[in-house]
Amino acid sequence: MRVKDTLNLGKTKFPMRGNLPNKEPERQKAWYENEVYEQRQKLNEGKPTFILHDGPPFANGNIHMGHALNKISKDIIVRYKSMHGFRAPYVPGWDTHGLPIEQELTKQGVDRKSMSMAEYRELCRQYAMSQIDKQRSDFKRLGVAGDWNHPYITLQHEYEAEQIRVFGKMADKGYIYKGKKPVYWSPSSESTLAEAEIEYKDVKSPSIYVAFKVVDGKDLLDTDTAFIIWTTTPWTMPANLAIAANPKFNYIQVEADGKKYVIAESLLERVKEALGWTHTQVLQTFKGTELEYMTAQHPFYDRTSLLILGNHVTLDEGTGLVHTAPGHGTDDFFVGQKYHLPPLSPVDEQGRFTKEAPGFEGMFYDDANKEITKLLDEKGALLKLSFFTHSYPHDWRTKKPVIFRATTQWFASVAAFRDNLLKAVEGVSYKPYWGKTRLYNMIKDRGDWVISRQRAWGVPLPIFYAENGDAIITDETINHVADLFAKYGSNIWFQREAKELLPEGFTYPGSPNGKFTKENDIMDVWFDSGSSHQAVLKQRPELSFPADLYLEGSDQYRGWFNSSLITSVAVTGQAPYRQILSQGFTLDDKGRKMSKSLGNVISPNDVIKQMGADIVRLWVSSVDTNSDVAVSMDIFRQTSESYRKIRNTIRFMLANTSDYEPKTDRVAYADLSSVDRYMMVRLNQVIKTCLDAYDQYDFATVFKTISNFLTNDLSSFYLDFAKDVVYIEAADDIKRRRMQTVMYDVVVALTKLLTPIIPHTTEEIWSFLKEPEAFVQLAEMPEPEIFADQDALLSEWSNFMTFRDNVLKALEVARDNKVIGKSLEAYVTVYPTTPVKDLLTTIDNDVKQMLIVSKLTVAGSKSEAPADAMDFEDVAIKVEHAPGEVCQRCRMTREDVGQDPQLPNICARCAKILHEHFADAVKAGLEP
Repeated sequence: MRVKDTLNLGKTKFPMRGNLPNKEPERQKAWYENEVYEQRQKLNEGKPTFILHDGPPFANGNIHMGHALNKISKDIIVRYKSMHGFRAPYVPGWDTHGLPIEQELTKQGVDRKSMSMAEYRELCRQYAMSQIDKQRSDFKRLGVAGDWNHPYITLQHEYEAEQIRVFGKMADKGYIYKGKKPVYWSPSSESTLAEAEIEYKDVKSPSIYVAFKVVDGKDLLDTDTAFIIWTTTPWTMPANLAIAANPKFNYIQVEADGKKYVIAESLLERVKEALGWTHTQVLQTFKGTELEYMTAQHPFYDRTSLLILGNHVTLDEGTGLVHTAPGHGTDDFFVGQKYHLPPLSPVDEQGRFTKEAPGFEGMFYDDANKEITKLLDEKGALLKLSFFTHSYPHDWRTKKPVIFRATTQWFASVAAFRDNLLKAVEGVSYKPYWGKTRLYNMIKDRGDWVISRQRAWGVPLPIFYAENGDAIITDETINHVADLFAKYGSNIWFQREAKELLPEGFTYPGSPNGKFTKENDIMDVWFDSGSSHQAVLKQRPELSFPADLYLEGSDQYRGWFNSSLITSVAVTGQAPYRQILSQGFTLDDKGRKMSKSLGNVISPNDVIKQMGADIVRLWVSSVDTNSDVAVSMDIFRQTSESYRKIRNTIRFMLANTSDYEPKTDRVAYADLSSVDRYMMVRLNQVIKTCLDAYDQYDFATVFKTISNFLTNDLSSFYLDFAKDVVYIEAADDIKRRRMQTVMYDVVVALTKLLTPIIPHTTEEIWSFLKEPEAFVQLAEMPEPEIFADQDALLSEWSNFMTFRDNVLKALEVARDNKVIGKSLEAYVTVYPTTPVKDLLTTIDNDVKQMLIVSKLTVAGSKSEAPADAMDFEDVAIKVEHAPGEVCQRCRMTREDVGQDPQLPNICARCAKILHEHFADAVKAGLEP
């Protein structure tokens, strides 16, 4: 028999390489065939409920890395909760209405005008469903567990019906109204936009100073004086109806280079520099209140502009006098209403001027900047033209600029119940903490929500009109339309006439002839997704309202978090969530947003094909998602290396517990050696830290804690010297069984703790363990134990680790000086202080074995150390080459090698083990 055959070299079929791209689909197939998600739900019946409500991604195209970050984060939380005492079903959802799908059909050559609205919308529906199938496949490939066969979809009949009921409840409370006011308008989309559909980009804009001559100065100003305004939107000059001043400011009439002007007193020097005035003289000073109701001549139209007062006027820039076009700005509109100014907006839905802007009719608004500036110059009203770059709102879909344009729209009032909304914000918890301030300020400063859209693909506004123009929104009509949508879907709105959509026999005083029409606008898509708390949480029996958690990107404070809060408080009086968790965006490793034009887009599907979904999942767990997250192939390669270390460390423990039976070979904690008990204490510290981190959704701490434990406590220490026990000692030796007990418990606990993060790998590991559950996902999270002696152990082994670090440093110096090669060639003599000596003599483990040296002597005190010993604070250490020969079995250098004449190359320790091994072989009838 060869000496090698007498060693307990660990054996396992658990492969060193994961081969994740090929093995993960097989693992997922087993999950679905065995209905593991459903089994988990059944196991959790009767437990406390935890509901993470899925914010619906838009159904268009394959998933990107932001999707992966979001969905994996949700899956980690749901898997953890499901394994830790909660009933945590996960119902995925999709947002399916909106302009992007209409644009996609246009790209595919669909001619909307060649078919009926109902036919066109059916094509939109089919496209959306095809995208759902595509994204569902992508999400499942990430290993995300959930009720994939029964997702919620905003185009589902029952969903649309509940959305109509939400609208009806808001209307019943007086929160829905029709009005004309400036809203974000996208000429490129020919529709209104919600605030959440706006993104900002830098643009170059003109900056002009314009003089308005005084017409009526109220005996304070002569007609040879002019008011100066400053604006960056010359195209809004045709809509100017007023000039706003702040009632609290001081204003001056100033003579500048022979001409008289009015500006704010404190801005004189700034305006003087901007306009290049060489000589100025202040003629008089007066309060802004004295300007009210003066009039000025419009620079190029035969009408006057009214001087009005508004607190929105600031001294940050300009002249302290603000050009006011009530049809093209929110502040302008509201201050204009006080003075009964109409919201004039002479721009059509395509951004072209109408006949209300003589001289510019048919001209695109942006092109008009140049012509209007030219006309102002010709009229002698232009005092200065320059250009500057600033941030400007754009349509997030078309990437084109938007404008403020007064149009007649349907609104949901925010002002009517703002206090209730702010109170609801206060009652929610947030991670990161600043989320509360962000949402609070957005609600506090938010204007009323324009909910109508001039598009085809969406849920129609369920509003009828009587012959006299009255809008009809009653409980009767709302409930009837909702029932129709529940049965037929919202397309019926476009398939039937208004009369056919009303309840049978419906009458209304404003329609004496029984004739009715219907609204053609659809609802803002944020109203769609924002109704999910009623359409999903309230309707699905496995879910509950309010949800425990909403988790999305930080942009959703103005999106889904916002719209969900408004609709929920409006109809239920409370927030739809107990907690909000927001995440940053995925950027490339240079901090840039990912875009096709930059060529820096990384598809999760590409990473999965190369490395596997568990690598993407491990990356998600390793990053701080409170802020933006860097993504690159190099980062994924680093993550893959971390995965390899995790896998191989666990593989070592699996190999060395392959002959261990937990039911019969387990050693009780009290019977473990000191170092084994210490590792059990450290394991339970890891368990507690990880559970606490999971509870705080702090995946990075889970990853870091487990990685550090595997690397520092196990690989670099415990498992390193364990080889001299588990390989060398007899198979059933108590020292070996102790270490196997620790290793096995470590693997079981870490496998459970890692399951929310890398479930494919942990299921593979689980198949090599001797646990009762068929799938690790059906097991429960480990619970941390507290041991009576753990404080003493932690203190003792902390001191030992300090001593060990010193020995390792001394060994490294000896290696550099060619005294030794491998550490097993070393003979270490230590000269300790009393505390170190007490430590080394009380430890019930072989210290030299734990240091992986062949000989160790604890000599006299530190003061007796020879000059060539390395000096440390509480010990001196001398390293020499160990005397003797190398044992061919344990590889230690020992002086008792060859004492047994039958085993000339074996040390006494190994000889004893071999004789026992031979005896056992003879008893078994084998050739020794």
